[in-house]
Parts: sequence; C-alpha cells; structure tokens
Amino acid sequence: MLEIHGRAVKYGDDVNTDVIIPGKYLTSTDPKELAEHAMEGLDPSFTEKVKDMNIIVAGRNFGCGSSREQAPLALKYSGVKCILAENFARIFFRNAINISLPVLESKGISENVDERDELRVNLSAGVVENLSKKEVLQVTPLPDFLLEILDQGLIEYVKHRRTS
Repeated sequence: MLEIHGRAVKYGDDVNTDVIIPGKYLTSTDPKELAEHAMEGLDPSFTEKVKDMNIIVAGRNFGCGSSREQAPLALKYSGVKCILAENFARIFFRNAINISLPVLESKGISENVDERDELRVNLSAGVVENLSKKEVLQVTPLPDFLLEILDQGLIEYVKHRRTS
C-alpha cells in the first residue's frame, strides 16, 4: 500500500467528525452501514462522489470535534483511499492510522489541488504527484512504524511487536 492512485474530492477547513458521520448513526457498529452515511452532514452526494473521487483533499483541522472513532471508519469503508490535508485533529489522525486509512499533511495542498485532479500518492517518499497539473507536492512523510501500522493494521502490528 505504499502508493495510492485516485481523484481528488475537496473540502475546506474544520471538517469535524459530526459532519463526517452524524451522531444519529453512531448506534451502528457495522462499518458498511456507517459508510452509507459518510460526510452526510456536509455533502449528501459524497457516497456517489467517492465512487469516482476517492482521495479527500482538505484544508486545516480535518477531523476536529468529538473523538468518535467511527468517523475515519465511515470514510474508509465508503471507499476513501487516502486523506490529504493541511493538518489533522490529533485524535482523528491516530484513529485513521489505527484502521489503516492513510492520512498525510501537506502545507498548501488545498490550494494546489482542484476537485477531480488525478493524484498519485507515494506514502514512503512523502510525495503527491498531481498528474492533472504535472506538479509534485511534498507531504510530511510518515515514520516507518506508522507505515507498518498502515500496512498491517494496529492489532497485527502490536501482535508482531510482542512476539519479536
């Protein structure tokens, strides 16, 4: 999973977990059901958009608000392959990594990517290629242990670390 390819769907600053997965759906533990309502509080057409545009590009403070772990889960199961933002709320960032949803920070990403731009994200190199604009953007590279968690999932990563 070191390279991700897709099209951008864009959102602004301060996308909070309450709009990523509205509270009325938190009674469900089924990730597929949560996915049906992903971004419903902000963009009711998201579940259709994500079929073609599966890399979220956003501004500052993505995932702010309550620390509901269902928010990254809903996005992952809706078909989101990666989220690129100026920065993330700390708990959202870790919740996303823990379920193997890549999240990367990049200063200026929201200004340099347009909706529907074709992107190729290299997680290990910390590079986003905007194939539509023929530009290369730097992202803050993830440390090796976070790349391992993304690859294996948190539970398998911990099991492996305990036995080695």
